[in-house]
Amino acid sequence: MFPIGDDDSGRRTFPVVTYALIALNVIFFMIEMSGGDEFIMRWAFIPHRFLADPAAGFLTIFASMFMHAGWVHLGGNMLYLWIFGDNIEDRFGHPKFLLFYLLCGIVATFAQLAFNPGSQVPNVGASGAIAGVLGAYILLFPGSRVKVLMGRGVVAVPALVVIGLWIVLQFVSGIGSISSTADTGGVAYMAHIGGFAAGLALSFVFRGRAVQAAT
Repeated sequence: MFPIGDDDSGRRTFPVVTYALIALNVIFFMIEMSGGDEFIMRWAFIPHRFLADPAAGFLTIFASMFMHAGWVHLGGNMLYLWIFGDNIEDRFGHPKFLLFYLLCGIVATFAQLAFNPGSQVPNVGASGAIAGVLGAYILLFPGSRVKVLMGRGVVAVPALVVIGLWIVLQFVSGIGSISSTADTGGVAYMAHIGGFAAGLALSFVFRGRAVQAAT
């Protein structure tokens, strides 16, 4: 199932933060492409390097959230942010959503760090922060219909199913990756899991009783 849209009929505000984040990711990726390997090594989050000097690597926690490994990586992440981010921004409000997004990204980064602290592979991508958005979405809008491509057709599937299958895949793949000791890069599944868990938890912090009433 490949999501292509959701139900925005209940949205009350223009998702300025969501669109700004998408724009920043695209712009930063273009800068990354022009800067090449030197730029990537300077601004990507590298666990081993960060632990050796956290103060020097502090900014890479944030810079790495706006970097991507390629056009497909960027496009997939921005599609998910475009589909699911606007509804969460509408529910949280613009400033809170921005803070929520960044906090989820930070938790995701440190979840991956805890899993593989000695890695010298550059970690890049908005996936951890967007996983947090998915965590909030499945909690706040479990019955919302998500349009997905299945075969040659488009069908509407409850968000609980679409996002639920996604997080199950992350857990299964994450467990599988534990058996691999090669430090060669790939998908940061633990960052996805950490970001998703942060999104679930932070939703209660940012919405309080509203979350409980909606579930």
